[in-house]
Amino acid sequence: MHPLHPSATPPHPDVLVVGGGIIGLVTAWRAAGRGLRVAVADPAPGGGAAYVAAGMLAAVTELHYGEETLLGLNLASARRYPRFAQELEEASGQRIGYRRCGTLAVALDADDRAHLRELHALQVRSGLDSQWLTGRECRRLEPMLAPGVRGGLRVDGDHQVDPRRLAGALLAACERAGVVFHRSWAERLTTAGGRASGAELADGTRLAAGQVVLAGGSRSGRLAGVPEAVLPPVRPVKGQVLRLRLPDPPPGGRPFLSRTVRAVVRGNPLYLVPRESGELVLGATSEELGWDTTVTAGGVYELLRDAHELIPGLTELPLTESRAGLRPGSPDNAPLLGPTELPGLHLATGHFRNGVLLTPVTGDVMAEVLATGTVPEEARPFSPTRFSPTARGAERTRAPEEQPV
Repeated sequence: MHPLHPSATPPHPDVLVVGGGIIGLVTAWRAAGRGLRVAVADPAPGGGAAYVAAGMLAAVTELHYGEETLLGLNLASARRYPRFAQELEEASGQRIGYRRCGTLAVALDADDRAHLRELHALQVRSGLDSQWLTGRECRRLEPMLAPGVRGGLRVDGDHQVDPRRLAGALLAACERAGVVFHRSWAERLTTAGGRASGAELADGTRLAAGQVVLAGGSRSGRLAGVPEAVLPPVRPVKGQVLRLRLPDPPPGGRPFLSRTVRAVVRGNPLYLVPRESGELVLGATSEELGWDTTVTAGGVYELLRDAHELIPGLTELPLTESRAGLRPGSPDNAPLLGPTELPGLHLATGHFRNGVLLTPVTGDVMAEVLATGTVPEEARPFSPTRFSPTARGAERTRAPEEQPV
């Protein structure tokens, strides 16, 4: 049959991406850019955890003890963001709200100040650029801060993006690049000849594909048909987020907030992200409650109470939205990127609190894997096989002198 005949069966895609959040979409867009035929299975592409994310590109202020390896990947992705934003906006015709506004992390009491000092020392040891400020210097930068602020860290290299705009732009870029969307959940992975061969969708469609990428966020560990040995150990971590409306700055005056502000209040991490759209995003709780996405009065109260201590004038702002979402957490809080032990099946999931930040590098890594079969050097520490039974068994049987310190 002639390939242009209207009844001809179209060729199956080279790549099927299961999941249409920002990680699935950037994988699809970048893979299509390498000349691959790509399909995405998701009932509502452009949604997912990114829809409730704050969009902080905070490789420096997100640094945690024990996550120095992840820091390298975060920094690599942060460096790519300016060019990535430009490419995506050109490809989609949409703005993504990328702002080089910087971040100010502040302390409200002596304990928080000591913690920030330790974080600053870790940042300096890691070669990162952050500046210690007194409480007075913090308030000079952001006059709305409470008088009791004891000190802070100014990080001009931590920027922000609007995740909802990011998702919309990726969706548009995928459509322009010829990515085919199947608006249904993938219910089961299919295999043939000992390798992944496609998926069965909830609407009964059977999709064949040369390679499959599981990028389902917190749902990634629930796809039927994936052998238990390669099923990603990803869990949902609930986060509640509020959106408020910022006042227009007076003519020639200063905005309510000019940069992202972060703090730890009563032991609870808190962030306030002023958008160029006039929104103020306030979050986020971190709750291990399974698949529950209920917005609770307690969660809203705690966020507003803690934010009021940091910026007293905030409680006068209109509250426009409250929402809860699920971050995909992994055992070591780092993503799973690349091939699994099942040929043809790849993972792009488990990004936890860094999904938006890691979007550019994830797209590049997965496109390289899909197009060439080669895992880039920067992604090798995040291989899905680090959680496989084989790897865990090797770790348990390693001789004592070989154990890591």
